[in-house]
Amino acid sequence: MGPWIVSPPTSFIIPDLVSHCKFPLSYHPNGDDVAQQSVEWLDSNCPDLNAKQRRALRGLQAGELTAYCYHSAPVERLRVVSDFMNYLFHLDNISDGMMTRETDVLADVVMNALWLSDKYMPTSVHGKEQPEEELNPGKLARDFWARCIPDCGPGAQSRFKETLAQFFEAVNIQTRARDNGDVPDLESYIDVRRDTSGCKPCWALIEYALGIDLPDAVADHPIIQALNQGANDLVTWSNASCDIFSYNVEQSRGDTHNMIPILMEYQGFDLQSAVDHVGDLCAQTIDEFIENKGKLPSWGPKVDSMVAGYVQGLQDWIVGSLHWSFQTHRYFGQDGANVKRHRLVKLLPMEVDKISL
Repeated sequence: MGPWIVSPPTSFIIPDLVSHCKFPLSYHPNGDDVAQQSVEWLDSNCPDLNAKQRRALRGLQAGELTAYCYHSAPVERLRVVSDFMNYLFHLDNISDGMMTRETDVLADVVMNALWLSDKYMPTSVHGKEQPEEELNPGKLARDFWARCIPDCGPGAQSRFKETLAQFFEAVNIQTRARDNGDVPDLESYIDVRRDTSGCKPCWALIEYALGIDLPDAVADHPIIQALNQGANDLVTWSNASCDIFSYNVEQSRGDTHNMIPILMEYQGFDLQSAVDHVGDLCAQTIDEFIENKGKLPSWGPKVDSMVAGYVQGLQDWIVGSLHWSFQTHRYFGQDGANVKRHRLVKLLPMEVDKISL
């Protein structure tokens, strides 16, 4: 008899993170209205989007994600955060097809808008020249950031700009690896992924949404940093920017920058065991997040109140993005409710232009 022929998998089962994550789920009472205004803002300010991209923008439901994660924010601030969330996914989408030089230009234009919020002042530094007419991503950044600044504390502003710059640096590293056809090892991937997720600027916007500004010594405290990282890992590995939920779409495009194919490549996992392993990491991280909440020191009643609100915001992100991942069309199309119920994901076929002929 000949050797056994093992057929490639046609589906996988996602881990039951919904049952493991017992944090209460809340939604902003004005969430739907603000989400509609926000998607119209991005749609109307992006003339270059084609019909398919506009359908994807509305199916994304980034405003609804914002309403889960910032459910206690004043309506005006919810709108600013919602605009940023739509914008962040837009940045992620347009950077996906870029080469390294193009991501450099994108980063410079956006960061220029954040540092010089009142007018466009293109740089003429050699190798960093910017166009005379501001690129659309810069105009969009200037729009939402100018509305954010009046109610955003200096510490939160600084953290937002610093972490968005880290996002672009990490996107550049990922783009260079994609250009070279490199598959990173797990440690390198996790290090970069914590920044390409775009979560860290969203954590600064928790402060803005709540009307607080954490003292630097508090924001930099090891326990706060551990809580930040735990929330980031959960959202990145399982949920919103996610590796488990986004794997199906990414594998159909031949994209290997995801924890699941990296585990299969370097550690010999098959598809289901890789998914299960990432699920175990997520469950462990939820437990560690709860444990770290119990280790928070006291900085006095005023600061402790701010910290409690901030940590609640991280917790809202964990549970909100988890449930939203089955609502958005980004990962499971129209089938999210069924996937949430039965946890079965049928693998999409490889896109024709990604198949070597």
